Amino acid sequence: MKLKLSDTLSLPLEAATQTFLVVGKRGSGKSNTSVRLAEQFYHAHIPFVAIDPVDNWHGLKTSRDGKHAGLGVYVFGGSRADLPLEANAGELIADTIIEHRFSCVLSVKHLSGRERGRFVGDFAKRLFQKNSEPLHLFLEEAHEVAPQNPYKGEEEMLGHVSRLWKLGRSSGLGGSAITQRPASLSKNITTQAEILVVHRTLGPQDVAAIREWIKYHGEREDILSQLSTLKTGEAFIWAPDFPEGNPIGLQRVSILLRETFDSAATPKAGEKRIEPRVLADVDLEKLKTKMAATIERAKAEDPRELRKQIAELKKQVLGKTASNALVSVHADLQKARKEGERQASQTYEPVLFQHKEAHRTLRRALQNAAKVIDDALTMTQDALEIHVPKLKPQSEWPKLGGTGKVFIHKSEGTPNSGITFRTAKHSEGNGQVGRVAQGILNALAELEQLGAKAPKRTLVAFLAGYSNLSSTGFAKALSSLSTDALVYYPGSGLVALTDAGRKMALPPPRPRSPQEVQGRIIILLGGVSARILEPIIEAYPKAIPREQAAAVAGYTNLASTGFAKALSRLSSLGFIEYPSSGQVKASPVLFLEEA
Repeated sequence: MKLKLSDTLSLPLEAATQTFLVVGKRGSGKSNTSVRLAEQFYHAHIPFVAIDPVDNWHGLKTSRDGKHAGLGVYVFGGSRADLPLEANAGELIADTIIEHRFSCVLSVKHLSGRERGRFVGDFAKRLFQKNSEPLHLFLEEAHEVAPQNPYKGEEEMLGHVSRLWKLGRSSGLGGSAITQRPASLSKNITTQAEILVVHRTLGPQDVAAIREWIKYHGEREDILSQLSTLKTGEAFIWAPDFPEGNPIGLQRVSILLRETFDSAATPKAGEKRIEPRVLADVDLEKLKTKMAATIERAKAEDPRELRKQIAELKKQVLGKTASNALVSVHADLQKARKEGERQASQTYEPVLFQHKEAHRTLRRALQNAAKVIDDALTMTQDALEIHVPKLKPQSEWPKLGGTGKVFIHKSEGTPNSGITFRTAKHSEGNGQVGRVAQGILNALAELEQLGAKAPKRTLVAFLAGYSNLSSTGFAKALSSLSTDALVYYPGSGLVALTDAGRKMALPPPRPRSPQEVQGRIIILLGGVSARILEPIIEAYPKAIPREQAAAVAGYTNLASTGFAKALSRLSSLGFIEYPSSGQVKASPVLFLEEA
């Protein structure tokens, strides 16, 4: 099956995971082109999502004349909503779409700018994290959700949308950015588009934005002089590299009319507007049931909810009937410690099994934790933990040598629950570390996985959640770890784990891929630093001129304080290098390579 856009042009289904840039002045036919493409995806059973800031996509549900049913898509929010759309529902709606694979329109016109930023940011982040099958995302008036110059509070939304656009193909995601103002659309979106669809365009700034795309993808600037001559519905479609091996190249085509109702048509004075009479049926009760199940699952997997479950479990376990058993568990763990983590877990499980209700509750919480452990570790840089309480006076305890902690880890090779347990105890100090200190140990262990055995303290502070190396909390925690012989300083400004510190550290359950490392760092950086680093990463192993990095970040002056500070920050963290004058290059550590 092909995706038929005109009498002379059809695209292969693989277009679903490509990125399109659809531009043109108002009334030139860009909305018709985008809806036509969405209709073709629907007929090919490829789900799509349209984020609609102008409430114009609901016409998909009825025929062109409004007298017959259209496509069975769900509409969230807006004037023709099947279901409401709330600002805090981005992750929930993304989860439901990913799990149940249906097409829908997300109308966000009713949301304030801050609310829209929250919804779109959460939705794009979740879609990138969890989607794995072909799905196409349409961004109507794309400059509203991916602006070149974001307002305060829109940076996070822009970051998540840009990341999805650049890296989403590996997750089955493609997208169409539709705009009448390409000059106002983020350069990360315009230049990353793989297929250009350009309708009649007149504005000098917008023509300049199209010229920028051409510079990235080819040498056919001669079409720029023809843009103003395109008739309504006509477009240049340029796919220099798609399909692979037999690219479409540059074609001038007349896009076929959409099959569904044109709800985006501009009302004309004195003309009676046609109102759709028949809408496609959608099974709202079925969708509500699916969403309810998704809500319950999300609630069960939410690390905050897990902490509540564990807190409740503590209350149950702290009952009088369980106290002797917990002391026995603690003693067994100490005895098993010499035999390794696996032996400890094997000892722990049979003892706890004697208390069936407590075991079932903990087992359920741990199974949920296993599903989201990677996200939980990334977000909190800490493991879920259960402190073994002193239920009896210590004089009545077996000779255990301290209270210690039990940390919960995901492990593929552990029998039964899929969870291993290990005591965070060492031969120095009091056997426990605080939250900040644990974050430092975790960051050092992760950096060791990446090949950095003695990283800069600035980088460790960054991964531990501190932007300022002189922060009192970070400085005190690092000093405490040094005193307890868990870390040492191999050189000026460097820090490394000792063997004892390495045993207490909680690195990610599996080593991260270069893409995961880069994505995490981009999100943690945020703002100007993130925008500068992205094109530098893309160019690796080559260097790029500083002017290019500045332009992508929205700076025309290299001496700008904001640009200079952001570049200095990236250098101090060890993420970039200066191989020659005026050039900047990504550090090998971002690609898990030795520097």
